[in-house]
Amino acid sequence: TKEVAAIALGLDLGMTLIDTAEMYADGGAEEVVAEAIAGRREQAFVVSKVYPQNASRRGAIAACKRSLKRLGTDCLDLYLLHWRGDIPLAETVDAFESLRRDGYIREWGVSNCDRADMEELLALPSGARCAANQVMYHLGCRGVEWDLLPFCRRHQIAVMAYSPVGRGRLLRDRRLHALAGELGVSPAQIALAWLLGKPGVCAIPKAASEAHVRDNRAAADLRLPASILKQLESTFPPPSGPTSLAIL
Repeated sequence: TKEVAAIALGLDLGMTLIDTAEMYADGGAEEVVAEAIAGRREQAFVVSKVYPQNASRRGAIAACKRSLKRLGTDCLDLYLLHWRGDIPLAETVDAFESLRRDGYIREWGVSNCDRADMEELLALPSGARCAANQVMYHLGCRGVEWDLLPFCRRHQIAVMAYSPVGRGRLLRDRRLHALAGELGVSPAQIALAWLLGKPGVCAIPKAASEAHVRDNRAAADLRLPASILKQLESTFPPPSGPTSLAIL
């Protein structure tokens, strides 16, 4: 399929991180990833996520094993709680630690967790083992910069930026188009390069076509001049106070 070819090309170009979840296409996305990484699992850093309702002590372990089966692998590089639900974080951490000790996952983390969530998490036994927090973060949505991003940096928790081009909205922004034109690159490349320039941050752009993958890959080599960074700061300013976490 087109999606399998796109993922395989990404690996060919040295893009190793593949993000999926049991939620996406009801497990179908994991099966697509399995096809793309067959015979080259060692080239990929595979991330999947568990539904909040499955994140109990027993539920998360069972969900992880289902994901592993769909992905055709015996170990995940990173396993995340997709968002917080009603199950206590302590239960989820216990399940994640059990999966890690038994070799089903290498690291675990969370997604869509704000500063208060992270403080609660780090206060738990083994909570400090949290490796990542996946949140919405892009030029037009910089709320995490107020307190969440500095907090994660202090605790050496990687921030994974999803929707790095704002679900396509940024690509239609005339101001970003003008800046991209100045540099001779695409608006998506500027948006991605801006994120990748942030310490402790990685971006996970969606890419379902080979052209899209090549465009994303080029962003990793783009170094934005100080003049462009200054214009981006004034055009897409960070918040001047606390904001609630954006979730789509």
